[in-house]
Amino acid sequence: MGEKRSPLLDGAISDVKILERHLKVLKAVIENEPIGIIRLSQKTGLPLHAVRYSLRILEGEGLIEPSKSGAITTDKVHEALGTIESTLDDLVTTLRDIKRDLKERED
Repeated sequence: MGEKRSPLLDGAISDVKILERHLKVLKAVIENEPIGIIRLSQKTGLPLHAVRYSLRILEGEGLIEPSKSGAITTDKVHEALGTIESTLDDLVTTLRDIKRDLKERED
């Protein structure tokens, strides 16, 4: 990524990186539940404050919940993963369309 990028994309890139982090934490919870914050930090390579924030977001979405032993997933997680995957597919399609439209304008 040596090219300079447009400030127009900064917000979108930032949002995607945050989404990636939340999903990384969720995947670690799914694979290691119950799991505490320190172990999640070690598993994901993320700092504790980032793990805490992601856990708060994931709990707010109803995907995980706290337990005495650490974070665990809820019954909603598998349905939500399907929805997330489908939405990501839609985003990929939209991004391809945007790229195609830009390329057509160049030609």
